[in-house]
Amino acid sequence: MTPFPILSTERLLLREITMDDVPQLFEIYSNAEAMRWFGADPIRSISEAQKYVQIFADWRTHPNPATRWGIQTQESDQLIGTCGLFKWEPDWKKCRIGYELSSSAWGHGYMTEALKTMIAWGFAHMKLNRIEAFIHPKNYPSLRLAENLAFKYEGHHREAGYWSNQFHDLLHYGLLRSDWDSHSD
Repeated sequence: MTPFPILSTERLLLREITMDDVPQLFEIYSNAEAMRWFGADPIRSISEAQKYVQIFADWRTHPNPATRWGIQTQESDQLIGTCGLFKWEPDWKKCRIGYELSSSAWGHGYMTEALKTMIAWGFAHMKLNRIEAFIHPKNYPSLRLAENLAFKYEGHHREAGYWSNQFHDLLHYGLLRSDWDSHSD
């Protein structure tokens, strides 16, 4: 397996998620408000947080590997969120994006900064042409984030997700490499 790709920005470090991150991952993934649009119910135990660490590590061993980065500030080794590229289809040169952030880190532009770096890495190293996002119609901060990163609205998927004992519509967004190149200039 190739070494984990560590990415850095002016304020952030994107690095491998380890068992040392379980307390922070539990804090994020057990927070009903932070997980409201994640696509899974909030977790209830430390052991569930440990399972997520293992799931993210296992993703890198799949035939079409996925990568989930832990996000921390440069000043602290505490996890404040995660972001990743998954469901990679190398023959079609596309994948999906996912992300979440601790509520204490909201409003500082951290996710924009992290995703810009991760997206650029995906286009360069995974040879992607397309990154897809599926976002709940009421997740206004995520919709703004995607649009600010040049993702384009492509459709409405009725009841495409199921969590919290109910079906949820999802909006489909896509980012092409040509969109990104134009946006990044």
